[in-house]
Amino acid sequence: MKKTIPALTLLASALLTGAAHAATPTAFTVDVTGQGRPLILIPGLASSGEVWQGTVARLCGPKTGRACHVLTLAGFAGVAPIEGDLLAQAEQQLADYISTQKLGRPAIIGHSLGGFLALKMAIDHPAQTGKLLIVDSLPALGATQMPNATPEQLQAMSSQMQSAMRAQDADSSSASQRRTVAGMASAPADVERIIGWGQRSDRETVIRAMGTLMASDLRQDVAKVQSPTLVLGTWIAYKDYAPRAAIEATFQQQYAQLPGVKIALADTARHFIMYDQPDWMHARIEQFLE
Repeated sequence: MKKTIPALTLLASALLTGAAHAATPTAFTVDVTGQGRPLILIPGLASSGEVWQGTVARLCGPKTGRACHVLTLAGFAGVAPIEGDLLAQAEQQLADYISTQKLGRPAIIGHSLGGFLALKMAIDHPAQTGKLLIVDSLPALGATQMPNATPEQLQAMSSQMQSAMRAQDADSSSASQRRTVAGMASAPADVERIIGWGQRSDRETVIRAMGTLMASDLRQDVAKVQSPTLVLGTWIAYKDYAPRAAIEATFQQQYAQLPGVKIALADTARHFIMYDQPDWMHARIEQFLE
């Protein structure tokens, strides 16, 4: 069973949490597949919830006893953009959604930017967050090259990056996107699919969301996470720049304050693990969920 919960339905549900929320633009759409224990799946920057299609089939197919609630964030992959801080609004509205849909403490699976949002949910809304599965995402993306960066330095890096992105013309932006995505998945068809989502995304939303990621540092805040957490990372796309051990050390260092975290790196997958090594990813997720 699959159903889509459109913006108007989400806004109607928000009425239950206060009239002020009724005028708030919806920060995501939701597709629901299956029945049973709820899972929330959040895609990454400029990605569609369709990225989880294979994962949904595996985790929430017939007789699995699970329901997958798959988000697509506002401004991404053809969903209408909203004004203001997308991630902050998405976090609050996801907390509202969990309450109004009576989902209890659902497991949350997030890829890339979606993993960052999942971490924020676990930090700020522990009573509404069950098991946490983070797919190739770090608590402080901007600090990967400069681990001792101060908040001011991260903000300056973020502002500089956003200015550079806004200064690009359409052709340069498209070429830059293609170069970046080419290193994130192995199969040409997957690369083209991801690029297509990016082309249907609102450019300013993408720039601001990327800016938020670059400026944020959750390395100390993850100590507040009460959810059992599994982090699945990748390294092969960066083998020309750093050995596997160095990349694994970065994951370990950035998640050092998260109690009991388990970290595993894929052997051959690039950033979109669900495309490059789906069996490896799904097997670990299913084992972790049991």
